[in-house]
Amino acid sequence: MLSLETKPNDIDNLIIRCQNGSRGAQFEIYNRFYKAMYNTAYRIVKDEHWAEDIMQESFLSAFLNMDAYKKEVSFGAWLKKIVVNKSIDNYKKRHKMATEALHPVLNKVEDIPDDNTQMDYSSLKAQQVMKTIQSLQDNYRIALTLFLIETK
Repeated sequence: MLSLETKPNDIDNLIIRCQNGSRGAQFEIYNRFYKAMYNTAYRIVKDEHWAEDIMQESFLSAFLNMDAYKKEVSFGAWLKKIVVNKSIDNYKKRHKMATEALHPVLNKVEDIPDDNTQMDYSSLKAQQVMKTIQSLQDNYRIALTLFLIETK
């Protein structure tokens, strides 16, 4: 499989030009990496529009902070780390908003009928699962959520 960075000297040259503010070099880097970075964001957030926004924000952040790139890893890996971090932040923010919107519904106690007929256990199980996931430490909750997202 061909690497996105097939010509190390070429990418190094583009990075130097980006650090000097070259829009042409930024455009070239964008063209080389945008598909892979979009796919990375999409795998985490599972939404085309959010993935597109995250990808754009990640490139902007990378170009504004190009001096922070120290060549300890490949440029693609550095850029991907930015995309993953922004995707996780976005996912957590959106997930928190969704959970807050569902919070009144999830914690609503319904009257249980006396005669146990037609009782809907699925909503009780969903409430229990949500409560359990929310009780996990952040690092476990995020890892579990990302694992479940990546496998779907």
